[in-house]
Amino acid sequence: MATSFRILPNVLTVARIVAVIPLVACLLTQRFEWAFAVAVIAGVTDALDGHLARRFGWQSHFGGWADPAADKLLMSAVYVTLAYLGVLPVWLSVLIISKDLIVATGALAYRYWFGPFDATPTVLSKSTTFAQLILIWYELIGLLGVRFSAKLDQALIIAVGVLTLLTLIQYVWIWGNKARTHRPNGMSTS
Repeated sequence: MATSFRILPNVLTVARIVAVIPLVACLLTQRFEWAFAVAVIAGVTDALDGHLARRFGWQSHFGGWADPAADKLLMSAVYVTLAYLGVLPVWLSVLIISKDLIVATGALAYRYWFGPFDATPTVLSKSTTFAQLILIWYELIGLLGVRFSAKLDQALIIAVGVLTLLTLIQYVWIWGNKARTHRPNGMSTS
């Protein structure tokens, strides 16, 4: 029985990937209550799958890459859709997606040329993801008719933009330095 529960974090991750379709559909058809509900459930399942995997040692190779991929897919889809709807600026969506593509491409290149790498997110990266999620929930609440000040809206958008850019710079710096200290196939330059 315990073995069958081991897959629960992966089931939650797959559910989050599948949730992208109804979330975007709800946004595009202006069913904002449902969009908000799906976004909250996705956020809760993200926290729950990570907690279960760590708490009970249910980590897996699949979960190691699928969980962050699910997060990026969900965030990217929502940011693009909110930009399309005119709720968020296009530049912010482009920045977020560009950062994710650059980091993912860099990770694949590092893996190919140098070998395995530790994909543990930094504190800044976790803070950026949290801020991106807060902005999504904030904007979804706004679409439900609950409006806060325009200054708060702008401050959140700028904060997410700055954090996203800083995270990109941090990852390029960290992994660029690691790459410079290694030769292809993991041979040290010392």
